Amino acid sequence: MNNHQAINWKRVGPFAIILAALLWSVDALMRQNLYSLPSIVIVFSEHALGFLVTLPWLIQNRKQIQSLSNKTWLSIFWIALFGGIMGTLFYTKALSYIQYINFSVVVLLQKLQPIFAIFLAGIILREKLRPRFLAWAVVALIGGYLVTFPTGRPTFIDGGKNIVAGLLAVGAAFAWGSSTVMGKYSLRNLDTRIITPLRLGLTAAVSGLYIVLNNDLVGVFPDVTGTQWLYLIAIVFSSGTVALSIYYFGLKFVDASKSTILEMFWPLSAVTIDWVFFDHWLTVTQVMGAVLLLIAILRVTKRATEIAVEAT
Repeated sequence: MNNHQAINWKRVGPFAIILAALLWSVDALMRQNLYSLPSIVIVFSEHALGFLVTLPWLIQNRKQIQSLSNKTWLSIFWIALFGGIMGTLFYTKALSYIQYINFSVVVLLQKLQPIFAIFLAGIILREKLRPRFLAWAVVALIGGYLVTFPTGRPTFIDGGKNIVAGLLAVGAAFAWGSSTVMGKYSLRNLDTRIITPLRLGLTAAVSGLYIVLNNDLVGVFPDVTGTQWLYLIAIVFSSGTVALSIYYFGLKFVDASKSTILEMFWPLSAVTIDWVFFDHWLTVTQVMGAVLLLIAILRVTKRATEIAVEAT
């Protein structure tokens, strides 16, 4: 019975990451309504709210937290700094250039996450990368590139402001890709219910300290409208804390390098949202790229499930 249950959970792992990615793709729609707020205020608010929601987990596991090693704390701080603050800041700032670049393109540039994560996973986690996985990773990257740049080369808009937005998105890809690897390292010794509130709490603490040291930002909070608070709360209970908890659950059963490919469902669904809500139609080349991306995701999902079964 225990073995059967273990196999079932490991089968769920890859699809948990896909579900989190789908929730992240909806994030951009809600985040658009927060454009008038400084990015650091958005980072602090959503992580502070998420920390309050997960605080009972932290209290329940306080004894285990007290015994964490320095290396584990370092990895959690990396996740908070890069995955929580830098990634969100870069991503939110890139979305502020929405008049120069489609929001789906900003999300699609997250396709670079596998490059950073695969490189770091080999160095930090000593993960063995099979040729079959690398082949599908290349297919996913090609598909993502075609969806983003259907003409085969970047175009410059208004002095290259769309390229600035793209570079910010790439910065977010590095931040989140490296956070994936460090999250996998932390999960070797930690339960999901420990790492989630620790990451949220540290991110809120660091971003809050920044706000306090820059008094000009403190005055922003009274100007946050009731509608914007509702959107912040909605982010916490969908694409924020909830998606993060689902993601870390899935990451326990999937290699960090493979999880970054599974996360490709995020940009793929974002293109669909851009089409449905903003009437931005895909070209033939973009459709071909989306098909390649989807096939690569499905193949990696199938392979990750097979490995989980074999391991039991």
